[in-house]
Amino acid sequence: MAKKQAGDSAEPNPVEGGAEAKERQSKAPKPEVASADGAAPSADVVATAKPKVESESARVKKKPGISPRRGKKLRNQLNNITQRIEKEGAVGLKRAVGILKQAKRSKFDETVEIHMSLGVDTTQSDQLVRGTVPLPHGVGKKVRVVVFCQGDNITKAKEAGADFAGSDDLIEKITKQNWLEFDVALATQDLMGKVSRLGKTLGPRGLMPTPKAGTVITGDVAQAVSDFKAGKVEYRTDKGGNVHAGVGKMSFEDEKLVANVSAFIDAIRAAKPAGIKGNYVKSITLSSTMGPGVPLVM
Repeated sequence: MAKKQAGDSAEPNPVEGGAEAKERQSKAPKPEVASADGAAPSADVVATAKPKVESESARVKKKPGISPRRGKKLRNQLNNITQRIEKEGAVGLKRAVGILKQAKRSKFDETVEIHMSLGVDTTQSDQLVRGTVPLPHGVGKKVRVVVFCQGDNITKAKEAGADFAGSDDLIEKITKQNWLEFDVALATQDLMGKVSRLGKTLGPRGLMPTPKAGTVITGDVAQAVSDFKAGKVEYRTDKGGNVHAGVGKMSFEDEKLVANVSAFIDAIRAAKPAGIKGNYVKSITLSSTMGPGVPLVM
């Protein structure tokens, strides 16, 4: 019987040293599971097979709707602004405009917004508040206006500043090409029969001409176009009974912002439904795109 070479490992004797043999077998590395072709898995395969453990911060960033963590300097700045606003409470309109400009921290020209909470029941059709109001100094941005009209009204609308004016050609363009490169849609009364076919396209986007919003022209076409080009703002209550609108830009002078806000508040108060009981205007808040909300004195 040939002798075993020195490099060969001796097999454990099942009779002698049984305990030592079992201990050596338990400590020996377990064989790797072979792949389908019989080859041992590579190191890359083994590495990728390990479950990846993501940090808590990485998981938070991947969740939609969650902004990244703010820096310490920004948090302190926002806390100071919030504390100052809470300390002052409801303020006058001029003071509110001044606070917004002092709290401005973004580089772009923010929009000044007004938010009004109304004591209306939105489930009742006669208590819905909707309409338009021309702001004395505009909204600070270019408004693209399309007018659905025919005949001499096309020329009048374009001379008044309408970006697009026409009838069948515009309707066909919206229907077939889904063209929506405008901000306000106006229509004369005689064309509402044709424009009504665009309800599925314009309705969900809030662009459908309606008499309640003042976008159905019953009078002078040129005057209606001029009003919307100058900054005529449409408003309507949401499901919670609130009204929101942009009333200017932060670059406006204080007097212009005050005039725009005052005109909007007067229009909302004048549109009070007859069936309202109790407080009609619950609260008024003025804010900017990236700024805090400042409550106004009623």
